[in-house]
Amino acid sequence: MSCPICQRNTVVAYRPFCSRRCADVDLARWVNGGYAIPSEREEDNDIAESEEPTTH
Repeated sequence: MSCPICQRNTVVAYRPFCSRRCADVDLARWVNGGYAIPSEREEDNDIAESEEPTTH
């Protein structure tokens, strides 16, 4: 099994990652919304549009 972040071999202590660093990179992606799944629902699109910043 290879690490999903850097493709190195995994280490049992950090599985499915190879190191603490790669585990932290993955966690940061989750926290920052890097793994967000786009929605096809109209309600969600309306909310997303209203949250977009406006430029002056």
